[in-house]
Amino acid sequence: MKLDLKLTGCRAITMDPARPAAHTIGIWQGRVAGLDEQVEDLPATETVDLGNAVVLPGFIDAHTHLAWNGRRTIDITGLTAVTQILDRLADAPGTGWIEASGYDRRIMDRPLTALDLDRISDGRPVYVADLSGHACVVNSLVLKQLPEITSDGWLTENEQLAARTLRLPYSLDEITAELHTSARQVLSEGVTMCAEAGIGAGLIASSPLEAAAYQRAQLPIRVQLMVSAHVLHDVAADPSDGIPRAIDLGLHTGFGSDVLSIGALKLWTDGGMMARTAALSEPYLGSDNAGRLAESEEFLRAAIIDGHHAGWQLAVHAIGDRAIDVTLDAVQEAQRQRPRTDARHRIEHCGLVRPEQLDRIATLGMVPVIQPTFLYSYGDDYSEIMGETRAPWMYRGRSFLDHGITVAGSSDRPVADGAPLRAIEFMVRRQSSSGRAVGPAEAITVEEAIHAYTLGSAYACRKEHVLGSLTPGKLADLVVLGDDPRTSDAIAEIPVLATMVGGSFSFQRAS
Repeated sequence: MKLDLKLTGCRAITMDPARPAAHTIGIWQGRVAGLDEQVEDLPATETVDLGNAVVLPGFIDAHTHLAWNGRRTIDITGLTAVTQILDRLADAPGTGWIEASGYDRRIMDRPLTALDLDRISDGRPVYVADLSGHACVVNSLVLKQLPEITSDGWLTENEQLAARTLRLPYSLDEITAELHTSARQVLSEGVTMCAEAGIGAGLIASSPLEAAAYQRAQLPIRVQLMVSAHVLHDVAADPSDGIPRAIDLGLHTGFGSDVLSIGALKLWTDGGMMARTAALSEPYLGSDNAGRLAESEEFLRAAIIDGHHAGWQLAVHAIGDRAIDVTLDAVQEAQRQRPRTDARHRIEHCGLVRPEQLDRIATLGMVPVIQPTFLYSYGDDYSEIMGETRAPWMYRGRSFLDHGITVAGSSDRPVADGAPLRAIEFMVRRQSSSGRAVGPAEAITVEEAIHAYTLGSAYACRKEHVLGSLTPGKLADLVVLGDDPRTSDAIAEIPVLATMVGGSFSFQRAS
C-alpha cells in the first residue's frame, strides 16, 4: 500500500481513547489510514514534517450561520451614538435596501428609531439588524408595509421576521459569495465542518432556494444543513405512516453525503438574552419582563411532535429555562407517542438551565449545543440580568458532563466570536472578556472542552462514526496548532497553522 500523504513530526491529540496520542499520521483516499507503527514503514506520495506542531481533529461548529456571517452589510458594530450610526449609513451605495448589522441597543446613548433612519433613507427601505439576530430597527417606509404592527421602529422576533421577509430573498449568487467568505474564515480558525442553523425560512433564512446555493458553492468545508420547521407542510401520506407534516419528498435528517447533508429540523421556542426575549420562568432582574415564547405552547408542541413523527432529529432553539421546559415536555410526549431510540434531539443554546432540568435533559438523551463565547463576550451583561442565583446556571459545562450529557460546542457566528480556541479557553476558565467570573463551578478541563468541539459536535451532528477523532478509517480532517492547548496559558491566542479537510490542506498560514 502506498499512502497519499504521511504527516510526521507531530504531537497529535487524537481524541480516541484507544490511542490518545501519535506522532505520525498516514492518509489514503481522504481518510486516516493509520498512526505511528501502523504507517511508519509505508511509502507515501508526499511526506510533510510538521516540525513538532500539535495536531487535533478538525473542529466542528455545530451551530453557525455561514451566509449571515458572510453578508456584506454596513457594519455598525461597537457604535454607541445615534449620530455615529446615521453618519455611517448616510450615502449608502446602491438604490435598494440599506442594510446594516451589529446594532447593540444596550450600549447606545439612546435607542435608534424609525424617525432617525428616515433622515438618511432618501426614500429607501432601511433594515438595521440587532447583534443578537432577534431584533432590528427599520424606517417608516418599512413600517408602512406592516400596518398591523405599532412600533417606533424597534422590532423583535415575529415582528422582526415580518420585516425581514419584505427584504427576502437574496439571490443564489449573493448567498454563494457569502458562503465562500465564511468558509475562508472558519478554515483559518481550524473549523472543518459547520452545521448551518436554519435554512429555507425563519429568522436566519436567505432564500427558499437556499440549499441550492450550498450545492452550487462546492465549499472547501463540510456542511450540514438544518432545515427550518417553517417549511413543514401538510402531506397526503398514508395514514399508517403517522406523518401529518413533512417537507417535499419526505426528506429528513441524514440525506446527503459527508460533504453536504441534511441535518436536524430547526425550531424556535423563544428569543435571546441580548434582546431580552428569551422565555424565563421568572423575570429578568429588576424588571417585570420574563421574555416570551416564539409561539403558543400548543403550536410549539405540535411542531416538535410532528417533526419527531416525520423522522427528523430536532434542533430546538431554547435559551430561557421556560422555553427549555416547553421543549422537554414536547419531546417527552413525542417519544411517548412514537418511541425512537437514539433520536438524539438537540437543544440549541440551552442558555439557562435550572438544576432540576438537568436530569430531564439526560433522561431524554438530548444534546445541549452551547455557545461558550456568548459568556466571554456578553457575560457581564447576562450576569446582571440573571442575578446572583441564576447566573451560575448559564451555558453550563460541568453540570452537563456530571449528568452524563454529551455537550456540543458551537459559535452562533456572527453573533459572537466564532473561533473554537476562544470558546475552549472560556469553558476552562469561565471568565468574561473583562475578567469577571461567570459560573466558575461549571468549568471543565481542556480535554473535555476539546471533546465538545470534536467528538461532542460530531455526535450532535450524527457524524461521530466518520469525524471527531483521528482514528483509522475516519475522514482525514484535522487542524495543526502552534502550541498545545492543554499546557498553554493563552489558549485563544494559539495560532492555527493549517487546516486539512479530507486529506488536503484547505488552509495554511503564511509564514
